[in-house]
Amino acid sequence: MYIDNDGDSGEITWASIGESMANFASMAADGSFEVNAVGGKALLGAIGRMQDWVDGQSGDLRYLEQELPLGTSHAAQIMKPYVQQVATDKQGFLTVLRQFRESLTKAEQGIRTAMANYQATEEANESTLCKGGPQ
Repeated sequence: MYIDNDGDSGEITWASIGESMANFASMAADGSFEVNAVGGKALLGAIGRMQDWVDGQSGDLRYLEQELPLGTSHAAQIMKPYVQQVATDKQGFLTVLRQFRESLTKAEQGIRTAMANYQATEEANESTLCKGGPQ
């Protein structure tokens, strides 16, 4: 969580990150920005590495969805469902990790669209220059 030093809450939540990625993909789709191939490949590489990391963690952390074998003491019986809930509820770690993965997919789509936009603009500019060339 991020809090501005000027007193404004400025809180960044996983929901806001997902919403930002959806807006990012939407802006790319409507041509609000473009990315050249070099920049796009670098961004796609970074996104891909993060997707791979999340995918690896998701597999490794599936045990958190299950009730942990903490024993039969009164404290263990109280903690078992709580630990599971912390991992899987609306704000749980695994839920947030899945949302983050979805936001990476949206970002990837946005970058690919922005790259296609850039390529289309370059082709249109080249066509215009070629038509208006020396006579």
